[in-house]
Amino acid sequence: MKNIIIMSSSINQNQPEDNYKDLDGTPAVEKIKTLAGKADTCFFCTKITAGESFSTRPMSVQTIDDDGNLWFLSASDSSVNEELSANPSAQLLFQGSSYSDFLNLYGSTTISKDKGIIKELWKPELKTWFTEGEDDPRITVLKFTPQEGYYWDTKHAMPVAFLKRLAGAVVGKTLDDSIEGKITV
Repeated sequence: MKNIIIMSSSINQNQPEDNYKDLDGTPAVEKIKTLAGKADTCFFCTKITAGESFSTRPMSVQTIDDDGNLWFLSASDSSVNEELSANPSAQLLFQGSSYSDFLNLYGSTTISKDKGIIKELWKPELKTWFTEGEDDPRITVLKFTPQEGYYWDTKHAMPVAFLKRLAGAVVGKTLDDSIEGKITV
């Protein structure tokens, strides 16, 4: 019987450069805008209870305001609205590219039928879901207010990150251009 040694080292321990940075306040909001903006859509998760299956569906972010709130349009008779009415907690999962631009946000959501906000967020392609246009009585506004999250990104553009990974493979060192950390809004 062979002995198997499990090492608890992380790739981060092999990094020759700093790749961890927590963000709060304005830098956190800017990171949210950048990463969520690259992805444009997210998995919007509801019914979040430890040890239980949660609900998720893809949703398009309509806009992100200067406070880092993410705005969506949803149908009043949808499962997301039903679930958020019972529990406003939600988690958003973004992936902007294959190797970076990952964002996980946890927060709370409010539902409204504010016609002014609907008009601001309205885009013609939304008529696919709201067949009566921006005056469709089923349209509701979801305002997601992030409280905390986590991000994984690159420090530089993807070409630099690729070259660093390639060089690291050649010389046998971890040369990863990644950066990650907690987000607190």
